[in-house]
Amino acid sequence: MIGYLKSYFKTEEVEKVIIGYPLNMDSTPTDATPLVERFIGKYQHVFPDMPIEKVDERLSSRMASQAISGMGLKKKDREEKGLIDTVAATILLQDYLEKHA
Repeated sequence: MIGYLKSYFKTEEVEKVIIGYPLNMDSTPTDATPLVERFIGKYQHVFPDMPIEKVDERLSSRMASQAISGMGLKKKDREEKGLIDTVAATILLQDYLEKHA
């Protein structure tokens, strides 16, 4: 991912990176939270001048699944993890942009 971001930052104008931050409904860390924390540490080491902002991702996968279910896709396609992650990331970014417009 870091390699991809290096290339991307060379060709695109980027102000800030938004990253989904996994938390349980009671605000405690999930199993994935330490992985995200490690990535953020690496990111900040490699890109010290590029801001990164954590965004609460609770319910984003559920919202993505609901949005996908209304698309008329076959059940197998609706349950594809990559599609759910892509839609969830889109929802996170859209929500972030709406709150910071």
